Amino acid sequence: MKALLLLLKSKAAFTALSMLVSVFAYALLWGWPYAVGFVALIFIHEMGHFIAARQRGLAVGAPTFIPFVGAWIQLKDMPHDVETEAFVGLAGPVAGTAAALACFELARWQGSGLLLALAYSGFMLNLFNLLPISPLDGGRVTAVISPRLWLLGAPLLIGLFLWNPSPMFLVIALLAAPHFMAALKGNFDTAYYQNVPARTRFNYGVAYLALVAYLGAMTYSLHSQLEQMRHA
Repeated sequence: MKALLLLLKSKAAFTALSMLVSVFAYALLWGWPYAVGFVALIFIHEMGHFIAARQRGLAVGAPTFIPFVGAWIQLKDMPHDVETEAFVGLAGPVAGTAAALACFELARWQGSGLLLALAYSGFMLNLFNLLPISPLDGGRVTAVISPRLWLLGAPLLIGLFLWNPSPMFLVIALLAAPHFMAALKGNFDTAYYQNVPARTRFNYGVAYLALVAYLGAMTYSLHSQLEQMRHA
């Protein structure tokens, strides 16, 4: 028993346990193969954040998974500046997009409907995470341009909730509300957000828009393909 408790206290063991719980929960709805692949895609996304945070010298905890909510990494050190926050925020969707693209290419090579469904889920998941509202990744990335861009994320989140009334959107809305109000009132640390070179803002803006456009195009394309396969 003591050995088991020590194992559960380790970071890697806790991550593995939370992953297994998530796999089991998703498997109840969509089966084991999809559940394993979906959790793996989330893990790669989170490891993108993890590696980027380590590159910037930030202390960071291992990923923690919660079924039907997703996963997160705990930053034990706050980012030194908004550019570092944007760098860490963007790294997750970049890694997640690469993983989804790998699933897509394997699906084309093997003619696998399962891999195509995983690719679609991966693209859609990372596209959702790029909504320009904090605490989502998109909010952290767009903050380097201007935190007032968070005002665009609120109607998008409301639209998604009306389209698909999921409790997850309500949780995100509650977490995002203080950030939205700060952007609305202009009540944020101006030194933290404004002391950014114009070239840095431009580079992150281009990277953000390019990634959103690519993910949007791939999500739409794979959704059409999966619909055709379902009705074939």
